[in-house]
Amino acid sequence: MAPHMARVLLVDDEERFRSTMGKLLRKRGFAVEEEGSGHEALVRIQQRDVDVVVLDVKMPGMDGIQALAKIKALDPLPEVIILTGHANVDAAVEIMRLGGYEYLLKPCPIDELVTNIEGALEKKRAREKVQRSSPAS
Repeated sequence: MAPHMARVLLVDDEERFRSTMGKLLRKRGFAVEEEGSGHEALVRIQQRDVDVVVLDVKMPGMDGIQALAKIKALDPLPEVIILTGHANVDAAVEIMRLGGYEYLLKPCPIDELVTNIEGALEKKRAREKVQRSSPAS
């Protein structure tokens, strides 16, 4: 793992899923925070830095695609991985268009999720490095 532990925000309205996945990710060395809605995720992102957001598509109120658009508008740096229980090509295209890192089907094996979080973290850190090295516009 890179210099600091990856800060992962896990957003899912299913408390049991969130809790179980949070425990598994913590065991893999990630600093995990959990929220139950897109609105809560936006508040959390405004309060502190997040490296990777793992976001469920189907949530009451603001769905994952709406939350992705608002997260990227608020802070374009965190990478966002979308989890869904239903494969949908149109949703996948929209997620990529909005800047999502990956679109994974639930139930997602923990190793696949970890690999995607690590890849998303590398991409985020590379973008941060470019931002730091380029002159301010």
